[in-house]
Amino acid sequence: MPVIAAITLEVRIDHAQSLKDKRQVVKSLKDRLRDRFNVSVAEIADQDVWRHGVVAVVTVASARRVAEETAERVEREAAHLLGAMLVRADVEWL
Repeated sequence: MPVIAAITLEVRIDHAQSLKDKRQVVKSLKDRLRDRFNVSVAEIADQDVWRHGVVAVVTVASARRVAEETAERVEREAAHLLGAMLVRADVEWL
């Protein structure tokens, strides 16, 4: 039975002066995570808020261990890319 991990990343972009600034940060994050880990990524909340965003990352695997490793790697990469802009990262198992 497949295992699904949903990682929610809450991002605070204090330097954003417009939605364009925010979207640049969010798009860069989404593209990097998709390309590097072959996961599905979408902005799921606060699309019209300049300085805050919520991004969901989903991975599907045949074993929980594989999904856990991917989720951990995604969290580490997001923390590396965003630094202090990453407010919270939560993993939910489906």
